[in-house]
Amino acid sequence: MTSARRGGKPLRATTAAVLAATLWAGAWSGGLPALATTTEQVVNNPQTGLAIDGFDPVSYFIDAAAKVGRAEFEFRYRGAIWRFRNPGNLAAFKAGAADYEPRFGGYDPIAVGRGAPTPGNPELWLIADQKLYLFHTLETLDAFRSDPRRRAMRAEARWPDVIKVLAR
Repeated sequence: MTSARRGGKPLRATTAAVLAATLWAGAWSGGLPALATTTEQVVNNPQTGLAIDGFDPVSYFIDAAAKVGRAEFEFRYRGAIWRFRNPGNLAAFKAGAADYEPRFGGYDPIAVGRGAPTPGNPELWLIADQKLYLFHTLETLDAFRSDPRRRAMRAEARWPDVIKVLAR
């Protein structure tokens, strides 16, 4: 932001109070759902709004590789923008997003199992039992790989509590 834009006038106390009351009333009445909900259940880039840093979730299954999606193939889902490499991958996701989106919204399942929502890296991944998992480090990927069913069950058990932390 340029210094000329930073030099805006501060809000008067009465204006700020009216604005705060309006926002509170709208959120209370359900008129502002964006304020009452969170998109943090899916790992997304806060600057771009892209889910899993713009990687195509279908490519993990189709290409067996982490591939970056393209801007011309975007779809808004669960409060984030998902990108795809081609129209076929986009169509597949639209038809069955639950089959392709990363488990735990892209948070590392080892960290989720510990109750700590840690974003996974889209380039550190594994498909186990037809589910995509993203990992924060190679160490957590290796730990999960050593016993995927047990590690996934531990993360599943903690996920409801982690969602509560994310919603704050």
